[in-house]
Amino acid sequence: MRHGPQLLTYPDSMGGDLASIELLLRGPLKGLFTGIHVLPPFPSSGDRGFAPTTYFEVNPRFGSWANVERLAEQHDVVLDLMVNHISRRSPEFEDFVRRGRRSPHADLFITLDKVWPDGDPPIGDIAPIFLRKPDAPFSDVIVKETGERERVWTTFGTRDWSEQIDLDVTSPATRGLITAWLRFFASKGIRIVRLDAVGYVIKKSGTSCFMVEPEIYEFLDWVGSVAESFGLVVLPEIHDAPPTRMKLAAHNYWTYDFELPALVLDAFETGAVSRLCRHLTGSPSRQFTTLDCHDGIPVRPDLEGLLEPVEMSRLADVVQGRGGNVNKIISDTHASGGVAVHQLNATYYDALGADDDRYLLARAIQLFAPGIPQIYYVGLLAGRNDHEAVRLSGDGRAINRHNFSWGEIEARLATPLVRRILDLVKLRNEHPAFGGELEVTSRGSTITMMWARGDDQCQLVGDVASGSATIEEFSAGKMTRSVAA
Repeated sequence: MRHGPQLLTYPDSMGGDLASIELLLRGPLKGLFTGIHVLPPFPSSGDRGFAPTTYFEVNPRFGSWANVERLAEQHDVVLDLMVNHISRRSPEFEDFVRRGRRSPHADLFITLDKVWPDGDPPIGDIAPIFLRKPDAPFSDVIVKETGERERVWTTFGTRDWSEQIDLDVTSPATRGLITAWLRFFASKGIRIVRLDAVGYVIKKSGTSCFMVEPEIYEFLDWVGSVAESFGLVVLPEIHDAPPTRMKLAAHNYWTYDFELPALVLDAFETGAVSRLCRHLTGSPSRQFTTLDCHDGIPVRPDLEGLLEPVEMSRLADVVQGRGGNVNKIISDTHASGGVAVHQLNATYYDALGADDDRYLLARAIQLFAPGIPQIYYVGLLAGRNDHEAVRLSGDGRAINRHNFSWGEIEARLATPLVRRILDLVKLRNEHPAFGGELEVTSRGSTITMMWARGDDQCQLVGDVASGSATIEEFSAGKMTRSVAA
Protein backbone atom coordinates (compact mmCIF):
# COMPACT_ATOMS: atom_id res chain seq x y z
CA MET A 1 0.00 0.00 0.00
CA ARG A 2 1.32 3.41 -1.00
CA HIS A 3 1.42 6.21 1.55
CA GLY A 4 0.85 9.23 -0.67
CA PRO A 5 -2.26 11.46 -0.71
CA GLN A 6 -5.64 9.97 -1.57
CA LEU A 7 -8.68 11.56 -3.16
CA LEU A 8 -11.99 10.99 -1.35
CA THR A 9 -15.14 11.37 -3.44
CA TYR A 10 -18.60 10.05 -4.17
CA PRO A 11 -18.79 8.18 -7.48
CA ASP A 12 -21.01 10.90 -9.00
CA SER A 13 -19.65 14.08 -7.41
CA MET A 14 -16.85 14.97 -9.82
CA GLY A 15 -18.41 15.19 -13.26
CA GLY A 16 -21.28 12.78 -12.71
CA ASP A 17 -19.81 9.28 -12.82
CA LEU A 18 -16.76 7.05 -12.41
CA ALA A 19 -15.63 7.64 -15.99
CA SER A 20 -15.36 11.36 -15.24
CA ILE A 21 -13.18 10.61 -12.20
CA GLU A 22 -10.94 8.49 -14.43
CA LEU A 23 -10.57 11.41 -16.85
CA LEU A 24 -9.69 13.81 -14.04
CA LEU A 25 -7.04 11.48 -12.63
CA ARG A 26 -5.53 11.03 -16.10
CA GLY A 27 -5.81 14.76 -16.85
CA PRO A 28 -5.66 17.78 -14.52
CA LEU A 29 -5.14 15.65 -11.38
CA LYS A 30 -2.57 13.32 -12.94
CA GLY A 31 0.28 12.39 -10.61
CA LEU A 32 -1.23 14.02 -7.52
CA PHE A 33 -2.86 11.05 -5.79
CA THR A 34 -1.56 7.55 -5.15
CA GLY A 35 -4.98 6.36 -3.97
CA ILE A 36 -8.68 7.07 -4.30
CA HIS A 37 -11.46 6.33 -1.84
CA VAL A 38 -14.68 5.94 -3.80
CA LEU A 39 -17.61 6.26 -1.44
CA PRO A 40 -20.15 3.43 -1.92
CA PRO A 41 -20.84 2.96 -5.66
CA PHE A 42 -23.17 0.00 -5.06
CA PRO A 43 -26.94 -0.20 -5.51
CA SER A 44 -28.35 1.25 -2.29
CA SER A 45 -31.70 2.13 -0.79
CA GLY A 46 -30.57 5.09 1.29
CA ASP A 47 -27.90 7.13 3.11
CA ARG A 48 -26.23 7.98 -0.21
CA GLY A 49 -24.82 4.51 -0.76
CA PHE A 50 -24.35 3.37 2.82
CA ALA A 51 -27.40 1.08 2.72
CA PRO A 52 -26.16 -1.37 0.05
CA THR A 53 -28.48 -3.97 -1.42
CA THR A 54 -25.49 -5.88 -2.82
CA TYR A 55 -21.72 -5.52 -3.18
CA PHE A 56 -21.51 -7.59 -6.34
CA GLU A 57 -22.78 -4.80 -8.60
CA VAL A 58 -21.98 -1.16 -9.28
CA ASN A 59 -24.97 1.14 -9.66
CA PRO A 60 -25.26 1.55 -13.46
CA ARG A 61 -25.83 5.27 -12.95
CA PHE A 62 -22.20 5.53 -11.82
CA GLY A 63 -20.64 3.11 -14.30
CA SER A 64 -19.46 -0.46 -13.86
CA TRP A 65 -16.87 -2.59 -12.14
CA ALA A 66 -14.71 -2.06 -15.22
CA ASN A 67 -14.40 1.62 -14.24
CA VAL A 68 -13.29 0.66 -10.74
CA GLU A 69 -10.80 -1.86 -12.10
CA ARG A 70 -9.27 0.79 -14.36
CA LEU A 71 -8.88 3.13 -11.37
CA ALA A 72 -7.14 0.29 -9.52
CA GLU A 73 -4.55 -0.08 -12.28
CA GLN A 74 -2.85 3.17 -11.23
CA HIS A 75 -4.20 3.86 -7.73
CA ASP A 76 -4.82 2.13 -4.42
CA VAL A 77 -8.63 1.98 -4.44
CA VAL A 78 -10.47 2.15 -1.12
CA LEU A 79 -14.05 0.88 -0.89
CA ASP A 80 -16.44 0.77 2.05
CA LEU A 81 -17.76 -2.45 3.54
CA MET A 82 -20.69 -1.80 5.87
CA VAL A 83 -19.94 -4.66 8.24
CA ASN A 84 -22.55 -3.40 10.70
CA HIS A 85 -25.53 -3.45 8.37
CA ILE A 86 -27.12 -4.14 5.01
CA SER A 87 -30.09 -2.62 3.19
CA ARG A 88 -33.68 -3.31 4.15
CA ARG A 89 -34.15 -3.86 0.40
CA SER A 90 -31.42 -6.49 0.12
CA PRO A 91 -32.55 -9.91 -1.17
CA GLU A 92 -31.46 -11.47 2.12
CA PHE A 93 -33.57 -9.23 4.33
CA GLU A 94 -36.54 -9.21 1.97
CA ASP A 95 -36.57 -13.01 2.22
CA PHE A 96 -36.51 -12.74 6.01
CA VAL A 97 -39.48 -10.36 5.90
CA ARG A 98 -41.35 -12.82 3.70
CA ARG A 99 -40.55 -16.05 5.56
CA GLY A 100 -39.31 -15.03 9.01
CA ARG A 101 -37.17 -17.57 10.79
CA ARG A 102 -37.87 -20.11 8.04
CA SER A 103 -35.67 -18.01 5.76
CA PRO A 104 -32.18 -19.44 5.12
CA HIS A 105 -30.93 -15.88 5.73
CA ALA A 106 -32.59 -15.44 9.13
CA ASP A 107 -29.37 -15.90 11.08
CA LEU A 108 -27.79 -12.89 9.34
CA PHE A 109 -29.89 -10.57 11.47
CA ILE A 110 -30.12 -9.77 15.16
CA THR A 111 -33.48 -10.66 16.63
CA LEU A 112 -33.62 -9.44 20.19
CA ASP A 113 -33.67 -12.91 21.72
CA LYS A 114 -30.04 -13.21 20.59
CA VAL A 115 -29.16 -10.52 23.13
CA TRP A 116 -31.92 -10.97 25.72
CA PRO A 117 -33.29 -14.57 25.87
CA ASP A 118 -36.87 -13.46 26.36
CA GLY A 119 -36.55 -10.85 23.61
CA ASP A 120 -37.55 -8.07 26.00
CA PRO A 121 -34.69 -5.66 26.88
CA PRO A 122 -34.99 -4.03 30.31
CA ILE A 123 -35.03 -0.24 30.39
CA GLY A 124 -31.75 -0.27 32.30
CA ASP A 125 -30.06 -1.94 29.35
CA ILE A 126 -31.29 0.64 26.83
CA ALA A 127 -30.01 3.74 28.62
CA PRO A 128 -26.26 3.01 28.24
CA ILE A 129 -26.49 2.26 24.49
CA PHE A 130 -24.84 4.86 22.25
CA LEU A 131 -27.97 5.64 20.28
CA ARG A 132 -27.92 6.77 16.65
CA LYS A 133 -31.73 6.83 16.36
CA PRO A 134 -34.46 7.98 18.77
CA ASP A 135 -35.74 5.81 21.64
CA ALA A 136 -34.02 2.48 20.92
CA PRO A 137 -32.01 0.81 18.16
CA PHE A 138 -34.76 -1.61 17.14
CA SER A 139 -37.33 -1.95 14.37
CA ASP A 140 -40.47 -4.08 14.12
CA VAL A 141 -40.98 -6.43 11.19
CA ILE A 142 -44.23 -8.21 10.37
CA VAL A 143 -43.51 -11.54 8.68
CA LYS A 144 -45.67 -11.76 5.57
CA GLU A 145 -46.31 -15.51 5.63
CA THR A 146 -47.26 -15.77 9.32
CA GLY A 147 -48.19 -12.28 10.49
CA GLU A 148 -45.76 -12.66 13.40
CA ARG A 149 -43.88 -9.65 14.70
CA GLU A 150 -40.09 -9.78 14.85
CA ARG A 151 -37.93 -7.09 16.42
CA VAL A 152 -34.54 -6.68 14.81
CA TRP A 153 -31.57 -4.48 15.64
CA THR A 154 -31.26 -1.32 13.52
CA THR A 155 -28.59 1.06 14.83
CA PHE A 156 -29.29 3.81 12.29
CA GLY A 157 -32.49 5.38 11.04
CA THR A 158 -35.56 7.21 12.31
CA ARG A 159 -37.91 6.24 15.11
CA ASP A 160 -40.24 4.47 12.69
CA TRP A 161 -38.01 3.39 9.84
CA SER A 162 -34.53 2.17 9.08
CA GLU A 163 -33.05 1.43 5.68
CA GLN A 164 -30.05 -0.22 7.37
CA ILE A 165 -30.56 -3.57 9.10
CA ASP A 166 -27.79 -4.67 11.44
CA LEU A 167 -25.90 -7.88 10.76
CA ASP A 168 -25.02 -10.51 13.36
CA VAL A 169 -21.25 -10.65 12.91
CA THR A 170 -21.03 -13.60 15.33
CA SER A 171 -23.12 -15.73 12.97
CA PRO A 172 -21.37 -18.20 10.62
CA ALA A 173 -23.81 -17.08 7.92
CA THR A 174 -22.72 -13.44 8.23
CA ARG A 175 -19.05 -14.33 8.35
CA GLY A 176 -19.47 -16.40 5.22
CA LEU A 177 -21.11 -13.43 3.51
CA ILE A 178 -18.37 -11.02 4.62
CA THR A 179 -15.74 -13.46 3.37
CA ALA A 180 -17.45 -13.63 -0.01
CA TRP A 181 -17.57 -9.83 -0.23
CA LEU A 182 -13.87 -9.49 0.61
CA ARG A 183 -12.91 -12.17 -1.91
CA PHE A 184 -14.93 -10.37 -4.58
CA PHE A 185 -13.35 -6.97 -3.79
CA ALA A 186 -9.88 -8.48 -4.12
CA SER A 187 -10.80 -9.97 -7.51
CA LYS A 188 -11.61 -6.45 -8.72
CA GLY A 189 -8.25 -4.99 -7.71
CA ILE A 190 -9.38 -3.25 -4.53
CA ARG A 191 -6.48 -2.61 -2.15
CA ILE A 192 -8.04 -1.16 1.03
CA VAL A 193 -11.40 -1.88 2.66
CA ARG A 194 -12.86 0.64 5.08
CA LEU A 195 -14.93 -1.10 7.75
CA ASP A 196 -17.78 1.37 8.09
CA ALA A 197 -19.49 1.65 11.49
CA VAL A 198 -17.47 -1.30 12.80
CA GLY A 199 -17.57 0.06 16.36
CA TYR A 200 -21.27 -0.86 16.58
CA VAL A 201 -21.06 -4.52 15.50
CA ILE A 202 -21.03 -6.15 18.95
CA LYS A 203 -24.36 -6.20 20.77
CA LYS A 204 -24.14 -7.30 24.40
CA SER A 205 -26.60 -6.78 27.25
CA GLY A 206 -25.47 -4.41 29.97
CA THR A 207 -23.04 -2.52 27.71
CA SER A 208 -23.09 0.54 25.45
CA CYS A 209 -23.07 -1.88 22.48
CA PHE A 210 -20.20 0.19 21.10
CA MET A 211 -16.56 -0.96 21.02
CA VAL A 212 -17.42 -3.82 23.37
CA GLU A 213 -14.26 -5.54 24.56
CA PRO A 214 -12.82 -8.07 24.05
CA GLU A 215 -15.32 -9.09 21.37
CA ILE A 216 -14.66 -6.11 19.10
CA TYR A 217 -10.97 -6.95 18.87
CA GLU A 218 -11.75 -10.60 18.28
CA PHE A 219 -13.92 -9.57 15.32
CA LEU A 220 -11.32 -7.14 13.98
CA ASP A 221 -8.67 -9.83 14.20
CA TRP A 222 -10.91 -12.23 12.29
CA VAL A 223 -11.92 -9.82 9.52
CA GLY A 224 -8.35 -8.52 9.25
CA SER A 225 -6.94 -12.01 8.80
CA VAL A 226 -9.54 -12.89 6.16
CA ALA A 227 -8.83 -9.65 4.29
CA GLU A 228 -5.08 -10.22 4.49
CA SER A 229 -5.50 -13.68 2.98
CA PHE A 230 -6.93 -11.93 -0.11
CA GLY A 231 -4.23 -9.24 -0.18
CA LEU A 232 -6.47 -6.55 1.31
CA VAL A 233 -5.77 -3.99 4.02
CA VAL A 234 -8.59 -3.08 6.42
CA LEU A 235 -9.21 0.40 7.80
CA PRO A 236 -11.60 0.47 10.79
CA GLU A 237 -13.87 3.53 10.80
CA ILE A 238 -14.49 4.30 14.48
CA HIS A 239 -15.56 7.54 16.10
CA ASP A 240 -14.63 7.37 19.77
CA ALA A 241 -12.52 9.10 22.42
CA PRO A 242 -8.76 9.33 21.74
CA PRO A 243 -7.76 6.37 23.97
CA THR A 244 -9.66 4.05 21.61
CA ARG A 245 -7.63 5.26 18.64
CA MET A 246 -4.40 4.69 20.54
CA LYS A 247 -5.56 1.23 21.56
CA LEU A 248 -6.33 0.40 17.93
CA ALA A 249 -2.87 1.62 16.97
CA ALA A 250 -1.37 -0.57 19.72
CA HIS A 251 -3.18 -3.53 18.14
CA ASN A 252 -1.43 -2.55 14.87
CA TYR A 253 -4.63 -1.49 13.08
CA TRP A 254 -4.74 1.46 10.74
CA THR A 255 -6.82 4.27 12.26
CA TYR A 256 -8.36 7.62 11.38
CA ASP A 257 -7.16 10.85 12.97
CA PHE A 258 -10.67 12.16 13.48
CA GLU A 259 -9.42 14.65 16.10
CA LEU A 260 -7.32 16.67 13.66
CA PRO A 261 -10.09 18.67 11.89
CA ALA A 262 -11.52 20.24 15.04
CA LEU A 263 -8.09 20.77 16.64
CA VAL A 264 -6.92 22.69 13.57
CA LEU A 265 -10.11 24.75 13.62
CA ASP A 266 -9.67 25.35 17.36
CA ALA A 267 -6.09 26.53 16.80
CA PHE A 268 -7.25 29.18 14.34
CA GLU A 269 -10.02 30.34 16.66
CA THR A 270 -7.83 30.54 19.79
CA GLY A 271 -4.57 31.59 18.15
CA ALA A 272 -2.71 28.87 20.08
CA VAL A 273 -1.08 25.79 18.57
CA SER A 274 0.34 24.02 21.63
CA ARG A 275 -2.61 21.59 21.87
CA LEU A 276 -2.42 20.82 18.16
CA CYS A 277 1.34 20.34 18.42
CA ARG A 278 0.97 17.82 21.28
CA HIS A 279 -1.60 15.93 19.27
CA LEU A 280 0.55 15.72 16.15
CA THR A 281 3.61 14.69 18.14
CA GLY A 282 1.72 11.78 19.70
CA SER A 283 -0.03 10.62 16.54
CA PRO A 284 0.69 7.12 15.20
CA SER A 285 2.13 6.76 11.70
CA ARG A 286 -0.41 4.12 10.62
CA GLN A 287 -3.30 6.54 10.28
CA PHE A 288 -5.41 8.32 7.69
CA THR A 289 -5.95 12.05 8.11
CA THR A 290 -8.86 14.22 7.01
CA LEU A 291 -9.94 17.81 7.44
CA ASP A 292 -13.30 17.23 5.80
CA CYS A 293 -15.29 14.30 4.51
CA HIS A 294 -18.82 13.24 3.53
CA ASP A 295 -19.79 13.43 7.21
CA GLY A 296 -19.17 16.45 9.42
CA ILE A 297 -16.23 17.67 11.48
CA PRO A 298 -16.15 15.22 14.42
CA VAL A 299 -16.65 16.61 17.93
CA ARG A 300 -18.14 14.05 20.34
CA PRO A 301 -16.97 11.50 21.25
CA ASP A 302 -13.76 12.08 19.24
CA LEU A 303 -12.60 15.12 21.24
CA GLU A 304 -13.39 13.85 24.73
CA GLY A 305 -10.45 14.79 26.95
CA LEU A 306 -8.99 17.10 24.32
CA LEU A 307 -11.56 19.90 24.47
CA GLU A 308 -13.86 20.85 27.33
CA PRO A 309 -17.62 20.82 26.63
CA VAL A 310 -17.68 24.63 26.64
CA GLU A 311 -14.95 24.66 23.98
CA MET A 312 -16.89 22.18 21.87
CA SER A 313 -19.95 24.39 22.16
CA ARG A 314 -17.89 27.42 21.16
CA LEU A 315 -16.69 25.68 17.98
CA ALA A 316 -20.28 24.77 17.16
CA ASP A 317 -21.27 28.42 17.54
CA VAL A 318 -18.45 29.47 15.22
CA VAL A 319 -19.42 27.02 12.47
CA GLN A 320 -23.12 27.84 12.76
CA GLY A 321 -22.27 31.54 12.60
CA ARG A 322 -20.54 30.84 9.28
CA GLY A 323 -23.57 29.11 7.80
CA GLY A 324 -23.05 25.55 8.99
CA ASN A 325 -25.26 23.28 11.08
CA VAL A 326 -24.88 20.69 13.84
CA ASN A 327 -25.50 16.94 13.86
CA LYS A 328 -26.49 16.22 17.45
CA ILE A 329 -25.95 13.28 19.78
CA ILE A 330 -29.24 11.52 20.41
CA SER A 331 -28.57 9.82 23.74
CA ASP A 332 -28.36 12.20 26.71
CA THR A 333 -26.05 9.72 28.48
CA HIS A 334 -23.28 10.67 26.03
CA ALA A 335 -23.79 14.45 26.10
CA SER A 336 -22.17 15.50 29.36
CA GLY A 337 -22.14 19.18 30.22
CA GLY A 338 -25.28 19.65 28.16
CA VAL A 339 -23.28 19.70 24.91
CA ALA A 340 -24.87 17.30 22.42
CA VAL A 341 -22.60 18.09 19.47
CA HIS A 342 -21.72 15.01 17.44
CA GLN A 343 -20.47 16.61 14.21
CA LEU A 344 -20.27 20.07 12.65
CA ASN A 345 -21.58 20.26 9.10
CA ALA A 346 -19.94 22.79 6.78
CA THR A 347 -17.33 22.88 4.08
CA TYR A 348 -13.96 23.30 5.74
CA TYR A 349 -13.33 26.45 3.70
CA ASP A 350 -16.47 28.07 5.12
CA ALA A 351 -15.76 26.72 8.63
CA LEU A 352 -12.55 28.78 8.52
CA GLY A 353 -14.46 31.89 7.47
CA ALA A 354 -13.77 31.53 3.72
CA ASP A 355 -10.28 32.91 4.28
CA ASP A 356 -7.82 31.73 1.61
CA ASP A 357 -4.68 32.05 3.74
CA ARG A 358 -6.15 30.26 6.73
CA TYR A 359 -7.50 27.52 4.49
CA LEU A 360 -4.17 26.95 2.75
CA LEU A 361 -2.35 26.74 6.07
CA ALA A 362 -4.94 24.27 7.41
CA ARG A 363 -4.53 22.09 4.32
CA ALA A 364 -0.73 22.31 4.62
CA ILE A 365 -0.92 21.15 8.25
CA GLN A 366 -2.94 18.13 7.17
CA LEU A 367 -0.52 17.32 4.36
CA PHE A 368 2.46 17.59 6.74
CA ALA A 369 0.75 15.50 9.45
CA PRO A 370 1.85 11.88 9.93
CA GLY A 371 -0.05 9.21 8.03
CA ILE A 372 -1.94 9.08 4.74
CA PRO A 373 -3.81 12.31 3.90
CA GLN A 374 -7.24 11.92 2.33
CA ILE A 375 -8.34 15.04 0.50
CA TYR A 376 -12.10 15.33 0.19
CA TYR A 377 -13.25 16.46 -3.26
CA VAL A 378 -15.15 19.50 -1.91
CA GLY A 379 -12.09 20.54 0.06
CA LEU A 380 -9.80 20.01 -2.93
CA LEU A 381 -11.94 22.47 -4.90
CA ALA A 382 -12.38 24.83 -1.90
CA GLY A 383 -16.15 24.43 -2.16
CA ARG A 384 -18.73 26.57 -0.39
CA ASN A 385 -21.68 25.58 1.79
CA ASP A 386 -24.49 24.10 -0.33
CA HIS A 387 -27.63 25.29 1.45
CA GLU A 388 -29.87 24.30 -1.46
CA ALA A 389 -28.75 20.67 -1.14
CA VAL A 390 -29.72 20.74 2.54
CA ARG A 391 -33.12 22.17 1.68
CA LEU A 392 -33.80 19.56 -1.00
CA SER A 393 -32.54 16.55 0.94
CA GLY A 394 -33.45 17.48 4.50
CA ASP A 395 -29.99 16.23 5.54
CA GLY A 396 -27.67 18.73 7.21
CA ARG A 397 -24.64 16.82 5.94
CA ALA A 398 -25.59 17.66 2.35
CA ILE A 399 -24.12 21.13 2.94
CA ASN A 400 -20.72 19.57 2.19
CA ARG A 401 -21.75 17.11 -0.54
CA HIS A 402 -22.10 19.32 -3.60
CA ASN A 403 -22.03 17.51 -6.95
CA PHE A 404 -19.67 19.41 -9.25
CA SER A 405 -20.35 19.53 -12.98
CA TRP A 406 -17.44 19.45 -15.44
CA GLY A 407 -17.85 23.18 -15.95
CA GLU A 408 -17.71 23.86 -12.21
CA ILE A 409 -14.63 21.64 -11.81
CA GLU A 410 -12.79 23.40 -14.64
CA ALA A 411 -13.65 26.80 -13.16
CA ARG A 412 -12.47 25.80 -9.68
CA LEU A 413 -9.24 24.24 -10.96
CA ALA A 414 -8.40 27.53 -12.64
CA THR A 415 -8.58 29.59 -9.44
CA PRO A 416 -5.33 30.62 -7.72
CA LEU A 417 -6.51 29.08 -4.43
CA VAL A 418 -7.16 25.63 -5.86
CA ARG A 419 -3.94 25.71 -7.89
CA ARG A 420 -2.02 26.35 -4.67
CA ILE A 421 -3.84 23.44 -3.01
CA LEU A 422 -2.82 21.19 -5.91
CA ASP A 423 0.79 22.35 -5.48
CA LEU A 424 0.65 21.29 -1.80
CA VAL A 425 -0.74 17.87 -2.73
CA LYS A 426 1.98 17.44 -5.36
CA LEU A 427 4.67 18.37 -2.82
CA ARG A 428 3.34 15.81 -0.34
CA ASN A 429 3.24 13.16 -3.03
CA GLU A 430 6.69 13.76 -4.51
CA HIS A 431 9.11 15.12 -1.91
CA PRO A 432 11.39 12.36 -0.55
CA ALA A 433 11.53 13.87 2.96
CA PHE A 434 7.97 12.67 3.66
CA GLY A 435 9.28 9.12 3.74
CA GLY A 436 11.35 9.97 6.81
CA GLU A 437 10.71 11.32 10.31
CA LEU A 438 8.57 14.25 11.48
CA GLU A 439 9.43 16.78 14.19
CA VAL A 440 6.74 19.20 15.38
CA THR A 441 7.39 22.26 17.56
CA SER A 442 5.32 25.26 18.54
CA ARG A 443 5.78 28.78 19.85
CA GLY A 444 2.81 31.00 20.55
CA SER A 445 0.69 30.99 17.41
CA THR A 446 3.39 29.44 15.21
CA ILE A 447 3.70 25.75 14.40
CA THR A 448 6.75 24.24 12.72
CA MET A 449 6.59 20.81 11.08
CA MET A 450 9.86 19.40 9.72
CA TRP A 451 10.15 16.16 7.74
CA ALA A 452 13.64 14.74 7.25
CA ARG A 453 14.99 11.74 5.39
CA GLY A 454 18.72 11.50 4.88
CA ASP A 455 19.92 14.75 3.31
CA ASP A 456 16.41 15.84 2.35
CA GLN A 457 14.24 18.05 4.52
CA CYS A 458 10.91 19.81 4.02
CA GLN A 459 9.60 22.26 6.61
CA LEU A 460 6.29 24.07 7.13
CA VAL A 461 6.22 27.18 9.32
CA GLY A 462 2.70 28.45 9.87
CA ASP A 463 1.16 31.19 12.00
CA VAL A 464 -2.50 30.56 12.86
CA ALA A 465 -2.93 34.15 14.05
CA SER A 466 -2.06 35.70 10.69
CA GLY A 467 -2.70 32.71 8.43
CA SER A 468 0.75 33.06 6.90
CA ALA A 469 2.73 29.96 5.96
CA THR A 470 6.12 29.25 4.44
CA ILE A 471 7.47 25.97 3.10
CA GLU A 472 11.24 25.54 3.00
CA GLU A 473 13.10 22.71 1.29
CA PHE A 474 16.65 21.67 2.14
CA SER A 475 19.19 19.29 0.66
CA ALA A 476 22.48 18.46 2.42
CA GLY A 477 21.77 21.26 4.91
CA LYS A 478 21.33 23.95 2.26
CA MET A 479 18.01 25.61 1.48
CA THR A 480 16.97 24.84 -2.08
CA ARG A 481 13.58 26.56 -2.09
CA SER A 482 11.42 28.77 0.12
CA VAL A 483 7.87 29.59 -0.89
CA ALA A 484 4.70 30.94 0.67
CA ALA A 485 2.20 28.09 0.98
